[in-house]
Amino acid sequence: MDLPRESGIIVHPTSFPGSYGIGEIGPEAYKFIDTLAEMGQHLWQILPMGPTSYGDSPYQSLSTFAGNHLLISFDLLMKAGLLSEAQLKKFPKLPANHVNYGRAIPARMKVLNSVCRTFESRASDHRKRAFRAFCKKEADWLDDYALFIALKNAHKGQPWVNWPEELACRDEKALERARRKYGISIRNVKILQYLFHDQWFRLRKRAHKKGVRIIGDIPIFVAHDSADVWANPDLFFLDSKGQPIVVAGVPPDYFSATGQLWGNPLYRWYVHQSSDYAWWIARIRKKLAVVDILRIDHFRGFEAYWEVPGYEETAMNGRWIEGPRDNLFEEMVKQINLLPIIAEDLGIITDEVRALRDRWGFPGMRILQFAFKPGGGTQEYLPENYVKHCVVYTGTHDNDTTVGWFHREVDKGNSGTREEIEAEHKIVLKYTGTDGSEIHWDMIGLALRSIANTAIIPLQDVMGLDSSGRMNVPGRPGGNWQWRFKWDMLTDEMKMRLRALSEESGRVHQA
Repeated sequence: MDLPRESGIIVHPTSFPGSYGIGEIGPEAYKFIDTLAEMGQHLWQILPMGPTSYGDSPYQSLSTFAGNHLLISFDLLMKAGLLSEAQLKKFPKLPANHVNYGRAIPARMKVLNSVCRTFESRASDHRKRAFRAFCKKEADWLDDYALFIALKNAHKGQPWVNWPEELACRDEKALERARRKYGISIRNVKILQYLFHDQWFRLRKRAHKKGVRIIGDIPIFVAHDSADVWANPDLFFLDSKGQPIVVAGVPPDYFSATGQLWGNPLYRWYVHQSSDYAWWIARIRKKLAVVDILRIDHFRGFEAYWEVPGYEETAMNGRWIEGPRDNLFEEMVKQINLLPIIAEDLGIITDEVRALRDRWGFPGMRILQFAFKPGGGTQEYLPENYVKHCVVYTGTHDNDTTVGWFHREVDKGNSGTREEIEAEHKIVLKYTGTDGSEIHWDMIGLALRSIANTAIIPLQDVMGLDSSGRMNVPGRPGGNWQWRFKWDMLTDEMKMRLRALSEESGRVHQA
């Protein structure tokens, strides 16, 4: 995939302003699209868009195919006549600067459930036909997902392995009884999926009109407590009760003496291969139907992945297992043809992983915050070592903001000794030739002026925010994915400065 010389912004819709507790894909999202065009940006990168569960992480979704119904715009529902102002009268006042998921989710679900109850009486005939067509078109994943959510709600949110055995193990007679018993709940789930997709496709159309393409994101692995695993247990290494036999993680390294135990069930790749990777093909098709480019998290797992026994409490006692490698991508190209994929190639990357990435023409990632560590072990992240066919970021959702990173202190959730941090500061200042007072613009300038065809900047860096704007701290059990902004944080001066830098570096073109 050859990417044109462009730049863009990474920000998740949950971070948009708004009055209803969480960012939505309504008027504020449209305003953001217009603002991207105003700033000369042609790309908008988001995080995974699936429905989230415990911990609110978009990387641990209840379905890799479904959309996050919490992002449905109340304003657009009112405009469509599906929601009245009276139904929002008692909506609580929630924080504007962050998402309080504990309060926002029940408040929003109360409203969305009322929309579902009145959908039949309020929706136009055209919309009802569109809903039926959506259900038919998406039935391959939607039917299982809707039943999964209905059963999960009926069992007070318990993971599917804790449901009665006949439901957990998908006894067909038990499932048929459940479909009849929870018919209304199943229909409501489908209505919300229809409303999400309807609003999303309208927003994407506006983006294309403004010359903006959307970069989506999927993790290589899926959550154990998901419709994906429950509906397709044969595709994963599970025991007779549905528990993972082996799970995903990464081995011990400089950052963690015990590695990272992610806990995702691992794929039985030989079963996937026997079906010509039908599940994976469906997954990629679905994602490329809603976004324009797809970033795959932990790409190295296609070459080899770290397998840990399911009973282990750390990732130390694992082993490297060969992934599907070229075989999967050969089938994808055969069935899908064009694969506009960005490979997240961070972490323990071998020559074999790089070769797999390059054979299929997937651009890899370069993170500027990784470029200046003392010792010179991060030379590939320095701009003079880039190739055109890569994507440069000042930082990602897992990094601190550039300002927060530069001014970080020892023992406050940061790696490195005081001496290492000070040495890194000196390297950065010498490299940029600045005093660091506008370190975010220094780094944005390095990214945009680099040879990399694609440059992506976190919105927080354009705003010059400190660590209070950080989206995620890997390994932190709570408090992540909450950041939201207000429009006055993005000044006209910032917008024009970003446009000027983008024009100067040849990244702005006609829509």
